Amino acid sequence: MAIISKLMPMHIEGHRSQHTGWLRAAVLGANDGVISTASLVVGVAASHADAKTVLIAGVAGMAAGAMSMAAGEYVSVSSQADTEQADLRREKIELTTDPEGELRELAGIYQQRGLGADLSMQVAEQLTKFDALGAHARDELGITEALAARPVQAAVASGITFIVGASVPIAAAIIAPHQYTTVAVVISTLCTLSILGALAAIVGGAKRLVGTLRVMFWGALAMAVTFGIGMIFRVNV
Repeated sequence: MAIISKLMPMHIEGHRSQHTGWLRAAVLGANDGVISTASLVVGVAASHADAKTVLIAGVAGMAAGAMSMAAGEYVSVSSQADTEQADLRREKIELTTDPEGELRELAGIYQQRGLGADLSMQVAEQLTKFDALGAHARDELGITEALAARPVQAAVASGITFIVGASVPIAAAIIAPHQYTTVAVVISTLCTLSILGALAAIVGGAKRLVGTLRVMFWGALAMAVTFGIGMIFRVNV
């Protein structure tokens, strides 16, 4: 049986779930970069601030937002990673102190998933011999290598993509004449959000239209709110 299994070709499938960690951070960073910076620029521009003030506000918002996103992702994902490691350490102790109980627990998991009692125990025994901790991490705790928390990866992805996203409204504010800053920022932001929503949907295997409209709606709402605040105060910042 071992010889046959070695000769059997592996069927490789292209699933997307292994990308969820960095993809979530990247999409969140880019969307937040576009929306928050565009909203800030639109709000300041609506207050009748001069072009220099609008640009300074946008650049400052981009720098602060990128650092905040990176730090927030690192702290959040680090907490998740700490929890996973604590669970693995506890599971390792239980495997040492109560191996029979852990074997029955693993077999019970497979039985709940539809395997017969005898087959469940056989599978549990084989996987325990091969990699007991890995089997419990995957099937009991739901921790896998593909979906494991990676704090640095999440922080870098969110920070860099925030800057990339924020550069769109800033570039629009620089290129467009000052009197058309708001219009240029709104149009460029909505176009960028539509592209980001579609790309995220394609990579994640979701419906493009739903993903696009969802992110465009919240971006438009955020800019409308800050534009209203700027119009209310109408002061040079």
